[in-house]
Amino acid sequence: MIGAGVFTTSGFSLGDLGSRQYVLLAWGLGGLVAICGAISYGQLAQRITESGGEYLFLSRMLHPSVGFVAGWVSLLAGFTGAIAFAATAFEAYALPESIRPDWYVQGIISILSIVIFGLLHSIYLRSGLVAQNLVVTLKLILLVAFIVFAFSVFPDRWEGMEIESSQADFSIYAIASTLVWISLSFSGFNAAIYVTGEVVEAKKNVPRALLLGTLLVTLFYLALNYIFLFGPAPELIQGKLAIAGIASQAIGGNTLAMLVRVIVSIALLSSVSSMVIAGPRVYAKMANDGVFPKFFNTTMRGQTEIPVNAIWFQVLLASIVVGATTLRSLLDYLGFTLSVSAAVTVACIFWTRKKRESSLRHLMFSSIALVYVSTTIALAVLSAISRPQQLIGFVATLTTGLLLYFIFHRSRRSE
Repeated sequence: MIGAGVFTTSGFSLGDLGSRQYVLLAWGLGGLVAICGAISYGQLAQRITESGGEYLFLSRMLHPSVGFVAGWVSLLAGFTGAIAFAATAFEAYALPESIRPDWYVQGIISILSIVIFGLLHSIYLRSGLVAQNLVVTLKLILLVAFIVFAFSVFPDRWEGMEIESSQADFSIYAIASTLVWISLSFSGFNAAIYVTGEVVEAKKNVPRALLLGTLLVTLFYLALNYIFLFGPAPELIQGKLAIAGIASQAIGGNTLAMLVRVIVSIALLSSVSSMVIAGPRVYAKMANDGVFPKFFNTTMRGQTEIPVNAIWFQVLLASIVVGATTLRSLLDYLGFTLSVSAAVTVACIFWTRKKRESSLRHLMFSSIALVYVSTTIALAVLSAISRPQQLIGFVATLTTGLLLYFIFHRSRRSE
């Protein structure tokens, strides 16, 4: 979960909201919404303990066409766009524009990172998972060290604390757009559902992983954003991308800034890696169900089935997106599209009550799901009013998904 969003979003958000307090409030609200989503996804994972994510849930609970569109959204936005977003942000931190040689072509490092993880995860599952766990562990250790150091020099080296925050007018549309962006930073809360079928005691461990992971990340995000927003002078980060580097430069000078760039780079690499693991398993599940070409089926590697072709298809698409889009446009499209897709998935809880489930328990989880769905949809509507291009991208994704479903469905019937 801790990836590109938290290290890139707040500068843009401050530019729109004009108040650091409003930005921090938005991160807190985003965390509460994500926790509701994590609890709701955990309930769905207890009902269907197979890998496949939104595609599987919606296909089984609503209709195969809805599931197919969700899988298509996962392919384009959930993984392809998100991988490109994380890889592009990685390049921005690992090789800032100020030190890039004249001959360097933008996107080379981004694409190379995607290809390396594609190669790693298509060879042997266990080696890929070991590498992923090591990267995540190192990321968390370094982030904790950065947070401890930053607060150890508080407030002496926090020049932003000495500056009065601007009294910006509250805009419901601006905060809605910011929360849609922030939802992208939390979107990884549901990642465990994509590998549910490979988890030991999935009914217990997947919901636990979803909830504890989201709680932990919410605390990280609040601490990090407090540092990013109040460490440097606000005008230094307003509308800027690499806010972690700017904040660390202000607090600890060049040495800390360089260390933080390393930390953020590792965090972004772990995001690329995790999505290269999870995404292709959705397409493999769709191929196994006959709604995607057999090309995406899994391949045996040792004792494990690995979706090799799907992984390399994912690598190809993400590499193309790296060269064709910008971070800001990806942020708009991904935040809106993924939040609406997740809301539709969580809504399945309202009509999947277990016969032996107590009415009180069902009411509690239904209430949590209602909070998530209603809040997410309301924010998406307000954000679309403010930035209609988000809705255009979303509608285009749905339209192409439905068109492909009927093409594949008709071809299957003619076989």
